[in-house]
Parts: sequence; C-alpha cells; structure tokens
Amino acid sequence: MKKQFPVDFEENVVINGSKQNIRVRAAKEGLPVILFLHGGPGVCDRHVVMKYQSELAKDFTLVCWDQRGSGKSFYKGITDEKLTLDTYVEDAKALVDLLCEKFCTEKIIVAGHSWGTIVGIPLVSKYPEKIAAYVGQGQFVEGAQNEKLSYDFCLEEAKKRGDKKALSKLEGKAPVDGKYPDEKAMMAQRDCLSKYGGSNYKNRGGMIKSLLIPLIKSPEYKLSDIPKYAKGGLYLSKVLWDDAVRQNYFSVKNLDMPVIITQGRHDFNTPSALAQKWFDSLEAPFKKWIWFEESAHSPIAEEPEKWTNEVRTALFEALA
Repeated sequence: MKKQFPVDFEENVVINGSKQNIRVRAAKEGLPVILFLHGGPGVCDRHVVMKYQSELAKDFTLVCWDQRGSGKSFYKGITDEKLTLDTYVEDAKALVDLLCEKFCTEKIIVAGHSWGTIVGIPLVSKYPEKIAAYVGQGQFVEGAQNEKLSYDFCLEEAKKRGDKKALSKLEGKAPVDGKYPDEKAMMAQRDCLSKYGGSNYKNRGGMIKSLLIPLIKSPEYKLSDIPKYAKGGLYLSKVLWDDAVRQNYFSVKNLDMPVIITQGRHDFNTPSALAQKWFDSLEAPFKKWIWFEESAHSPIAEEPEKWTNEVRTALFEALA
C-alpha cells in the first residue's frame, strides 16, 4: 500500500551532545521546512500537529521536535544537567542548522507554541540569518503580567460559577512576579484554566482530559513512551519555570523576518491582550495577526482547517 505521504518518518539526531527525536512529514521532497517548537516546557505536541495539520504537509515539510528531556527525547541523565532557557535556544539553533543541511535549504520557518514561543523569540532574534519566517501561537510576551492575567481570569470565573472547590484552591495563592506559592497552587490554576475555557475553548475539561487522553489515543506515541513523556513534562516544568517567567519580550522591538501571529480569542494561558500589545509595537518586514474566534490556547487543534488555510496563505504572501 502506497504511503499517503512519501516523506514520513522519525529519527534520532544528536543536538549539542544529546540524542533527540524528530518527526518529519511532507508530500514530496524539496518543500519549504517548518520547525514546530512545542509548549510546556516538556509538553510535546507532534500528535497534535500530525493529526490536525497533515494537510499543510502538501506544501511544507513539517518537522516536530521532542526537545531535550521531553517525550521521546527523555533520558534519565536529564536530571543531572543544568538546564536553562538558553540550553533550549542553542539546541534549537543547532537543529535549524542541521535541518538546513539535511533538506538542502538556506532558511526554514519556525512555528512556536506557548513555551515554544519563549524559545522561538530569542532564537529568531539572535540567529535571524537562517529563519525564513516566524509563526507564533499562544504567544508569550512577559512572565509577571502573563501569570497575573491568567490567574485573575480563573479567580473571576470561579466566583461567577460559584465553584467553591476551585476558590478554596485559588484564593490567597496569587502568583508574585510570575511565581506561584508552590507547585500545587500552579497546577490548581492550570486545571481551572482548562475547565473554564482559557486553555481549550471548545472541549473543556481538566488537564488529564485535555492533555493525557489525546496523547494515549495518538499513534505518534507508544504506551511505553507515556511514562517518559510524563516524567519529562513534570520535571522540566519545575526546573525551567522560573527562567521562563523572568523573560520580557517587550524588549524585542524588531525582527528581521516575516512575523505571523495566530492567536485564540479566548486564550488566557498566554493572554492575547499582551500578545497583541507586543505585536502592535513590533517592527518587521511583514506582519500579520490572525484571530481565531472559537479557540483559546491552541487554535492549531481547535480550528485546524482555518489554521492550515490562514498559515498557508500568510506564508505564501510573506515569502513571495
């Protein structure tokens, strides 16, 4: 039986001394390359990209990367390493170089989601020479304001709904400078975010329903991969959180490549108001802001056909 996509494989590559896994799909060789930087830290999304965005593989080579210590790139020694945001920016830079060589191209497109935008902005700002365009989704801008707006949304929704159980977990546990009093408080806030539609607008539920069940049902990960996926996600969110919320990308006022932002109208994980404020002040050779009215943090999955069509059209326009 002929494969639907002639280019369709995964492989391990060595990035800055670490074995890491990439997933590739394309309708034919020679198509422009899009590197997807997943969220988290440690929350890989190849199962989302491959499920919802394979139509885009007719025009682009899709590359999903399980970042250092994440998903299929998890290894026990990750807990012995000193990890910072810069670790992931430099890994991404090395992967960009590798992909340019592998696919015989001078530049690639970078698409960041959530934590992937935290990695993506310094990547494309610091190393613009091999970046054809930047696509942001769930665009992070500044940690302290991000978490205040996100927490306030959950608190107000809990009050409106009379959700006493949620209120007991949220009240008095506001983040200070982006940091929650403890891990339990942060997880309670994120769980409420999922239930109230600030993370996933249509299919609302807690973190298990929104994250774990789609992962288990996907052919992209074996059941034996799930424990590693969970270990990586839990560990990396702990060790990288402080570094993440310290970032302030309002200082990034210019980018040297086309910038396309695909933002859910109801996103309160990375609140859209902050992203729009940054975008409006940004200078770039090409800019396009695309609203997704029926989405929150992940329009790539909530409005997949629109995301495919809008991103394809915007990239064709930007790179013409």
